[in-house]
Amino acid sequence: MTMDNSGFRFLHTMIRVHDAEKSVDFYQRHLGMKVLRKKDFPGGKFTNIFMGYGDEGENTVLELTHNWDQDEPYTHGSGFGHLAVAVADIYTVCEKMERAGVSIPRAPGPMKHGTTVIAFIEDPDGYKIELIERS
Repeated sequence: MTMDNSGFRFLHTMIRVHDAEKSVDFYQRHLGMKVLRKKDFPGGKFTNIFMGYGDEGENTVLELTHNWDQDEPYTHGSGFGHLAVAVADIYTVCEKMERAGVSIPRAPGPMKHGTTVIAFIEDPDGYKIELIERS
């Protein structure tokens, strides 16, 4: 029996961040995302910040969760891979990011086993973000 998934839609991906201000600045300045909403939960001692490129009703977004009492940086485990963002001119984007001090562990170029041009950058918490060139 097949499940009726006609009402399903991918809403967001959540990552935990150590320094909310630094993370918001990174996603705004380097990836052009906007803060869509932010809410503090004093009883749970955490803040949720939703960021993206458009209204949550139409777009998948990124949820940054900042736990107020987290003293140590988070580990990423062995299961998390990366986020992916489409960009129009990957070489220019990466040049600008490099000048701004963004970590680029994989410079732009064609995929190893394909022709799609990609690069990998890292956010302030070390999460990898794949940039994929799309015209």
